[in-house]
Amino acid sequence: MIYIVEDDADIREMERYALTSSGFDVIACETGRELFEKMWDDIPELVMLDIMLPGEDGLEILSRLRADARLESVPVIMVTAKTSEIDKVRGLDQGADDYLTKPFGVMELVSRVKALLRRSRVREAAHDKLIVGNIIMDCDKRTVSVDGQELELTFKEYELLFALMSNKGAVQSREKLINTVWGYDFAGETRTVDMHIKTLRQKLGESGRCITTVRNVGYRMD
Repeated sequence: MIYIVEDDADIREMERYALTSSGFDVIACETGRELFEKMWDDIPELVMLDIMLPGEDGLEILSRLRADARLESVPVIMVTAKTSEIDKVRGLDQGADDYLTKPFGVMELVSRVKALLRRSRVREAAHDKLIVGNIIMDCDKRTVSVDGQELELTFKEYELLFALMSNKGAVQSREKLINTVWGYDFAGETRTVDMHIKTLRQKLGESGRCITTVRNVGYRMD
């Protein structure tokens, strides 16, 4: 089930029609309040979330989703007319998985949804736990611990560490990490990856040395 949150009736109907025509079950909502009421008994496979909404805006709704243990792993595509990089960065850093800027085409919409669902299903198929050295990632609980001490990671730090640990020994280019963690349309500089790696290493302490820099390419988990 895919949930749409969009206050513009014409856009909401276009999104609903495009997705139902592609074989998806869809529930369309006008506000965040309506979204949470309808999700009470039905966890969505994916949420399409407009930023500019009456009442709670999309970023506030996203924060609520990521703070709810039942909903924190649900893939979210942010949809907005805003085009500045800072708005994209805010949404992605708060846990959005991808971004669509209005106006967009029906084919692009369906393609993005299918791509994100594929990435999500691969993630769900991962082992219950990933272990590299003394770093333990519990994928069911979405926790990371070092020497038994649980770490406080942001949503993107967790996703970045998952990408590295689940591909242990393989070099992950900055572009591939951008694609995997921030969504393939994210046009921010690859410096974003470097900044997140830096904070991730700091939080991992001595175990941060497991993340090896591969010069001019990216990173590898050893």
